[in-house]
Amino acid sequence: MTSAAPSSRPPRAELHVHLEGTLEPDLAFELAARNGVALPYPDPESLRAAYDFADLPAFLDLYTANMAVLRTEADLADLTRAYLARAARAGVRHAEISFDPQAHLVRGVPLETVVGGIAGVLQSAEADHGVSTLLVAAFHRDKPVADALDVLERLLAMDAPIVGIGLDNAEIGYPPGLFTDLYARAEAAGLRRTAHAGEEGLAANVRDALDLLHAERIDHGIAVVQDPALVARVAAEQVPFTVCPVSNVRLRAVPSLAEHPLPDMIAAGMLVSVNSDDPPYFGAYVDDVDDAVTAAFDLTRDQRAALAAASFEGSFLPRDRVAAYLADVEAWRAAGA
Repeated sequence: MTSAAPSSRPPRAELHVHLEGTLEPDLAFELAARNGVALPYPDPESLRAAYDFADLPAFLDLYTANMAVLRTEADLADLTRAYLARAARAGVRHAEISFDPQAHLVRGVPLETVVGGIAGVLQSAEADHGVSTLLVAAFHRDKPVADALDVLERLLAMDAPIVGIGLDNAEIGYPPGLFTDLYARAEAAGLRRTAHAGEEGLAANVRDALDLLHAERIDHGIAVVQDPALVARVAAEQVPFTVCPVSNVRLRAVPSLAEHPLPDMIAAGMLVSVNSDDPPYFGAYVDDVDDAVTAAFDLTRDQRAALAAASFEGSFLPRDRVAAYLADVEAWRAAGA
């Protein structure tokens, strides 16, 4: 079945979403029962009530603990299907989904199980949900680089259907320069490259992700506004930034949505899209994020269309697919003129 984007919102790509971070409390309890896993909460609502985070590390602790319910191919497949169904309702036409192989391997879940469960669903995502997909293997920056390199080699050896790699988890204390070998190997293998930078760290991390890792896209990147020269550079080069405003507020990277630098990034001519990050944990899927920033910054239809267009422009899709999606965004924009 193909889901059309709601007419009130533009069709869009979602470029910054962590599959494991789409685990809804109801599904977590369902999988826990299936696999005999005891969660430290009596019911889904109690778990949801715990989603009040002091900072990124506090979020990562609970995020990691909840992954204990993901054990089998069927579990990963159910998780993937649930995200795609919700994304389709949000008007997502293309999703570049990150997954964290190291987080599963450390729990003893085989890499083949993880990749098989996700990829089996993605093969029919466009036919079943009207959402084209690409898969990104994200690596934990707070784990040894040698471990990331080993996992990447294993993914390459098994011909895993990944389009590229990413870098996520705690940013403070783990600068991009630690991962030059990992990114050089990915680049040599023909993989696309994105990286979290400038979420809780400084603008220098954005520059280093570009210059040292040869990142083609920056995830979050809100600290870039600290460096006007860097803002001018990324605007001129049209480096894609996948900004997650609601996530930034919920993890206290910015005090409030009204104080988020998104309008400054747009005004500077940067190529910026808005995304959900880990939607159940922050109470906002990408349509909710669109609603929130539209209200907070009084965005016009043209501005909302520009953000949606940037999501396709910043994707790793072939240019002909990008052009087709951009035509759909323009049709949405024009329909409100």
